[in-house]
Amino acid sequence: MTSITSGSDSEHLGIPKAVFVEDVDSFMQQPENDSADTVIKRLDDLNNKYRFMEMNLLQKKKRLQGKLPDIQVCLDMVEQLRKYREKDTNMETNFLLAHNLYGKATIAPTDKVCLWLGANVMLEYTLDEAEELLNGNQKTAQSTLQKVDEDLDFLRDQITITEVNMARLHNWAVKKKQQNKK
Repeated sequence: MTSITSGSDSEHLGIPKAVFVEDVDSFMQQPENDSADTVIKRLDDLNNKYRFMEMNLLQKKKRLQGKLPDIQVCLDMVEQLRKYREKDTNMETNFLLAHNLYGKATIAPTDKVCLWLGANVMLEYTLDEAEELLNGNQKTAQSTLQKVDEDLDFLRDQITITEVNMARLHNWAVKKKQQNKK
């Protein structure tokens, strides 16, 4: 652990918590801080790590945001199948064969549905089981999305603290150089 971070925060994916440098003079007196350039370099490295983590979290958020509408469409379809089963009538539908290519289908009333689970795996469920699974997946995706948003907020705070520390150290170094010239 360096003096620019206070260890990792287990609540936020182990992201190291940046420490705000209150007193730059006393901070620079610490043995590991031999020059402003090396400390600024360490802070810049930390900032780059934060940016990399931010990019990964933003990608995860985008994937989750794409999943939620798909889950909702599946839930809506399960509900449609349930309604047609209760009416005991066939359902006419168009389904996607390929990009911009649809086929017509007539679906007899059923109490079963097949769901793609990913990795080329499809399983047959009853309508109730499918709805339960999809609702569980939706809740998990929503809670994960909320956690990712919290982690992004925490990470942005760490980026801000690190950038402010870099600016303060730079200003301190410039001030020291000016004092040494006098």
